[in-house]
Amino acid sequence: MNIDLTALSEEMPDFHNHDEARQWFKEKFGDDFLIRSSDVVNETKIYYYHIVKDLELYQQYMESFAKPVKHEITNMETFESYSTVEISENGDVNMYI
Repeated sequence: MNIDLTALSEEMPDFHNHDEARQWFKEKFGDDFLIRSSDVVNETKIYYYHIVKDLELYQQYMESFAKPVKHEITNMETFESYSTVEISENGDVNMYI
């Protein structure tokens, strides 16, 4: 799946909170929109999501973290299998390839 982050950003409405933003992305990407973690940065909770573009490659990458053997990444395809979306508790969104 190709995702044009610029076009996505332009069609994205202004969100008032995390839940509004999460729901919009979930409606747009369904099961390909996955929560990965959250953190507090400068006293603001940030949620980190992945939009999965290549499920097979993405699953291999995620499963490699569960293995005790050191994993090596030999090309950029792994990182191109998803895009990262950061959503703050107040609805601010940042997206990265």
